[in-house]
Amino acid sequence: MKSILTLTVLVSCFAITASAQESPTEDDYYRLDHFRIPDGIVLEGGGIEWLGDKLAVSTRRGDIYTIQNALSLDVSSAKFSPFAIGMHEVLGLAQKDGWLYATQRCEVSRLKDEDGDGRADIIESVCDQWGITGDYHEYAFGSKFDKDGNIWVVLCLTGSFNSNTKYRGWCVRVTPDGEMIPTCSGIRSPGGMGLNHAGDVFYTDNQGPWNGTCSLKWLRPGSFQGHPGGNRWYDTTSVIGPRPIEPQSGSRMMVEAKKIPELEPPAVYFPYKKMGQSASGVACDMSAGKFGPFEHQLFVGDQTFSTVMRVYLETIDGHYQGVCFPFRSGMGSGSLAVEFTPDGSMFVGGTNRGWGSRGNKPFSLDRIRWTGKVPFEIHEMHARPDGFELTFTHPIDRESAASPEAWQLTTYAYIYQAAYGSPEVDHTTPSINRIQVSDDAQSVRLFVTGLQEGHVHELHATGVRSKAGLPLLHKEAYYTLNYIPAE
Repeated sequence: MKSILTLTVLVSCFAITASAQESPTEDDYYRLDHFRIPDGIVLEGGGIEWLGDKLAVSTRRGDIYTIQNALSLDVSSAKFSPFAIGMHEVLGLAQKDGWLYATQRCEVSRLKDEDGDGRADIIESVCDQWGITGDYHEYAFGSKFDKDGNIWVVLCLTGSFNSNTKYRGWCVRVTPDGEMIPTCSGIRSPGGMGLNHAGDVFYTDNQGPWNGTCSLKWLRPGSFQGHPGGNRWYDTTSVIGPRPIEPQSGSRMMVEAKKIPELEPPAVYFPYKKMGQSASGVACDMSAGKFGPFEHQLFVGDQTFSTVMRVYLETIDGHYQGVCFPFRSGMGSGSLAVEFTPDGSMFVGGTNRGWGSRGNKPFSLDRIRWTGKVPFEIHEMHARPDGFELTFTHPIDRESAASPEAWQLTTYAYIYQAAYGSPEVDHTTPSINRIQVSDDAQSVRLFVTGLQEGHVHELHATGVRSKAGLPLLHKEAYYTLNYIPAE
């Protein structure tokens, strides 16, 4: 009897192990290549740009390197060369008309290699009209060019708390002529920025005062992004309207947004320690399918978790809002800069200086490539007046998706306050009353009682299976429901 029981246990353990081995992983769909960075190069990647035949990577140390063979399948063939050394914390790169534009802590500059030896011969100042004190946290992140030829720059507060010099805590635009245009106020501690497929500009802000958790925010021109520390500089400009009224500490974001017209609520909250702890770079998939089924969606890094997250956005009542999903883990260091190249590869520059990260290297450069296999994922999540509609990358198993036990939905908000961060508060558990699977088994309507305006709606689709019997690669979705659509 004992031997039969032992055999049964062994067989059961083998079945569990075999099943686990058969479950797909992120590696099956998106391959992660780690570049070996040569000795003597400290590549804390703060900006990434494709130059037509090579990759440019800027660093937090103030250097810019070019990398030949960056797209080769054999990453060991990559050749790193210095392009410019000794600048000041370059956290943004963009190229135009033979010039490489670099957003430094103190200015936007442009560089050119005139003699073709691979190194910059000319460095010119384009715009330096904001303040700098030397404080460690006065980061300046720069965008790519917008449709009007402008570079957008988000300026971290002094110490990430105060605005002790001009336009700290603001977003400004730098025109092709080098003019600086104040554009948005209310920024705290940005971690990166990027444009979506429509040309609108977004940045990530990090948990702290007036920011309950990390988030993705739309830089709507003229808007107030939520932190009043830099609002003193309204006295120096008239281009974006009057100073907004002060928000009430201890309130909720959407309560204050209804009182303050300039206040633009975060488009997506990244729940703290669930999705990450330090949101960073932003890149839009414009690869026309070369990166898989997520064209026009945004990809956002997280420095602490060493990951890249995926974001789907929609517009409700003239504002962006949407959902975030896990996407890819395993970066060598803390994910900071994120950028696509024309072949559909995603490059991620990493650093852990100043903060810890799950990736244990002090710095890294990684590349994510689609293998050609489509993962079973929630593709999009749309708010509806009476619930949500979800689409999938593969047809779903109708029986599993129609089961109420397949879904778990909870909601919560964050305190909008001057104190640092916020716990999750105001928890509710809405009821999923009805589930409707589409005729083509590509989408599901969840009819919900108890939607909560201004709450994150955390959805777990644990029981959903594809028609082929696979579980979702990532079962969690976090929708920021600032506005409930009208009927």
